[in-house]
Amino acid sequence: MNNTKFEFITNLQYKAKTLSAELESFKSGEKYIKMNSNFDKQLAAKDQAVKKLGQELAKANSEIIKIRNMWFEVFEDMEKEHRKKLLEKDLQIKKLEEKLLKWEEALDDTKGKLKEKTIELYEAKTELEEEKEKTQKLIAQINRDYENSSLPSSSKDPNKKKKIANSREETDRKPGGQPGHKGHSRKKHMPTNSIFIPAPEKYTDNPDYKPTGKIISKQVVNLKISLIVDEYTTPEFRDVHTGQRVHAGFPEGLVNEVTYGGTVKAFAFLLNNHCNVSINKVRGFLSEITDGGLEISTGMINGLAKSFSEKTGQERKRAFSSLLLSPVMNTDLASVRLNGKNVNVVVCATPGEVMYFAREHKGHKAIEGTPVEDYQGSLVHDHDKTFYSYGSLHQECLTHILRYLIDSMENEPSLTWNKLMWGLIRAMIHYRNSLPPDAASEPEKVEGFEAQYQEILKTAKDEYEYEPPSQYYKDGFNLYIRLDKYRDSHLLFLHDLRVPATNNLSERLLRLLKRKSRQVMSFRSFDSLSYLCDSLGVVASLRSSDQNLYSSVASIYDNKISALCS
Repeated sequence: MNNTKFEFITNLQYKAKTLSAELESFKSGEKYIKMNSNFDKQLAAKDQAVKKLGQELAKANSEIIKIRNMWFEVFEDMEKEHRKKLLEKDLQIKKLEEKLLKWEEALDDTKGKLKEKTIELYEAKTELEEEKEKTQKLIAQINRDYENSSLPSSSKDPNKKKKIANSREETDRKPGGQPGHKGHSRKKHMPTNSIFIPAPEKYTDNPDYKPTGKIISKQVVNLKISLIVDEYTTPEFRDVHTGQRVHAGFPEGLVNEVTYGGTVKAFAFLLNNHCNVSINKVRGFLSEITDGGLEISTGMINGLAKSFSEKTGQERKRAFSSLLLSPVMNTDLASVRLNGKNVNVVVCATPGEVMYFAREHKGHKAIEGTPVEDYQGSLVHDHDKTFYSYGSLHQECLTHILRYLIDSMENEPSLTWNKLMWGLIRAMIHYRNSLPPDAASEPEKVEGFEAQYQEILKTAKDEYEYEPPSQYYKDGFNLYIRLDKYRDSHLLFLHDLRVPATNNLSERLLRLLKRKSRQVMSFRSFDSLSYLCDSLGVVASLRSSDQNLYSSVASIYDNKISALCS
């Protein structure tokens, strides 16, 4: 401990002594002189170093200037070369700009010409598309016939060698009777003359042949028409006072010296108005088959329809009432020529009753006075909107719809809805016809048909939105709108089995009138057309009742005469 303290004190003494010596040197000035002398030496050394560095710096600046001048020369040479290159490039660019300007002018000119050509092409394509649509319309009109439109089969162009459609499927069987089927032999008649053919001696005199007891007979049937003339005679008396001549009364209707009976009138009437034979041909035919014995005047034949109409007033009143009370009635309207203008005929029919009505106008005026005017049941008709103002429910003719769908398939082959709807309607009609007469429709089956019907209409909507109809052929689109709008009127036959799916009954009845219209070419008076309509309605009703038409018509003509003669 003491040693440490001694050392510490000794060190302090040495430091104090050293510091005292330095202080004395500073006081005497020696230290300053010595420091100045050292400073001057160091300063001279530093000046020498600075001078040396200055020389080196000057030398370096000189080198830098030299190098810079050399670079400037290089840069000037490069700039000259660059300017030369730029000048060449500018010349090239100028030439290219001139060429580009020429090309742009040529391009603008070409664009202008191309635009003109594009406009011409667009106009040509537009005209071509329009002509295609016109051609499509014309083709549709040319190809329109009784198979794909409402045109009757009688309007078929004789120059078109189009095969008449047949719904029967072709088989490998030969025409005629088939093996295993019972044959239909000709009906034998009561013989009016018997001719016996004796057996040959090679059979009668030969013991190898024995008679079987069976008689083989064959008949030859001919037709003979002869006149039956009933002549009524009675003695005549003369009043001796007044000179008046008197005799017994003849039956009512016997006014002329010769009166034709109901059989003659029925024969001439049916030939003229039911078979559509002209008046002159009827007159000539009656004369020929009677060997000239019967010569009827054309005026008498022409008045048979009026006479028949007058005699059947009660029958028509009964038919009118029956039509009004029927739950379902078929109706249609057709035009005929009368003295160079069109008039109309309305037909009202059920399977048992038929009436025709001649009308000068169409629309609601044509309905006045017919059973349709006050009818409250279900009407079956074509798409004549006039009929929708009458009756309670409606069924449109699906035969027409099938024809219109065929027309759409032929003129819009890219669409699918028309094919689907065509198949569905055929399936619905087949289902309806396959049901027994006393059966009821199956609700689930009907709902399935209705769902398919609605789905096909949705397909039609999508297809026409994707490919709008042409302005020259909108029949397919209009048919789709019609099927959608009048949906219930196309499906009523599925719910009420009394309602037929088609209006074929009215179509067939109007066809009789149209055939008569073609035979006469043009009716001469409205009254004669009215008498004909009255007569055709009664005749059609008689045919539907399975009566002998000729005998029934003859009895109508004979009703007054036969009553007095009995």
